Amino acid sequence: MGTPSPSDVLITFKHGEKVEIPLTLNPRELAKRKSILLPGHRLCAGCTVPTLVKLVGYALRGPTIVVTATGCLEVATTIFPYTSWAIPWIHVAFENAAAVASGIEAALKAMKKTGRLPYDRIDVIAFAGDGGTYDIGFQALSGMAERGHKVLYILYDNEAYMNTGIQRSGGTPAFAWTTTSPVGKVIPGKQQHKKPIADIMVAHRIPYVATATPAHWVDLIRKVRRALEIEGPTFIHALVSCNRGWRVDPSLSIEVLKRAVDTCYFPLWEYVKGEGYYLTDRSLAIARDPSLKQPIERFLELQGRFRHLLKPENRHLVKQLQEYVDAVWEDLLNRAVNAPR
Repeated sequence: MGTPSPSDVLITFKHGEKVEIPLTLNPRELAKRKSILLPGHRLCAGCTVPTLVKLVGYALRGPTIVVTATGCLEVATTIFPYTSWAIPWIHVAFENAAAVASGIEAALKAMKKTGRLPYDRIDVIAFAGDGGTYDIGFQALSGMAERGHKVLYILYDNEAYMNTGIQRSGGTPAFAWTTTSPVGKVIPGKQQHKKPIADIMVAHRIPYVATATPAHWVDLIRKVRRALEIEGPTFIHALVSCNRGWRVDPSLSIEVLKRAVDTCYFPLWEYVKGEGYYLTDRSLAIARDPSLKQPIERFLELQGRFRHLLKPENRHLVKQLQEYVDAVWEDLLNRAVNAPR
């Protein structure tokens, strides 16, 4: 395989000497590692959030502190007096995960400067859902990006406020059923499209932005490692399925994420900031051959929240959604440096 790239190597220090440990992507070797999320959590059967967290853990470089905003992940893994986390973590409010992560990063920087940090480096990762990112926590996230804190912010996007009863959020797609965007004869679900959160973070001109899913585990692990190794704020938008809110069979949790990518409803891409300061100077790469794109119905048909769209009288709504997905995909192709045309 040749010389490993920086993203394939764990750089750590032992007794003052630099040590390189390969980042293995061999499933058997990964299975031997201790997970950062222990058994006994209370996330729903079929939920792909714990899968995401465990995969993120495989990419860690060394000592890490996790910040978890209020949401499904926090509620189900840290019910007092228990915790499923095997590494240091802190639970904060819906709105301030990025602010707290920024404060931790600043404190670690000050400790290292004064010789009080026992490690050469400690990484900081913030996990927050779509409610705590698109909506309630966006101000803190934007501030973190503007100030340039070295924090990896991971959005686990299950596309609604699932923890509090499946209410719509800025990440809920158009025409989806939620308890606050119900489907009826007059209004067919949510009326607005998803907020383009990853593009918004690219517009902040931070060093690294990527999209990922736990269904594409090699891609996810590599992106997390790359984000950790880049100096400055980084952002990963991870789509995760929710069998309760999406009304999908728990056995199809991974399959529905694969179809989200296959239909280009959720394209996998990454952006690495170039030397310039304008968006035209960016490098955006897409992990998909356009010729393999499938119709949006392949994604919709597995989910009860979109069941109404497959009725004959609502075919025009499917057409509208397909046109929106096509437009977003074409925009990505036009911006990407590696897109086959």
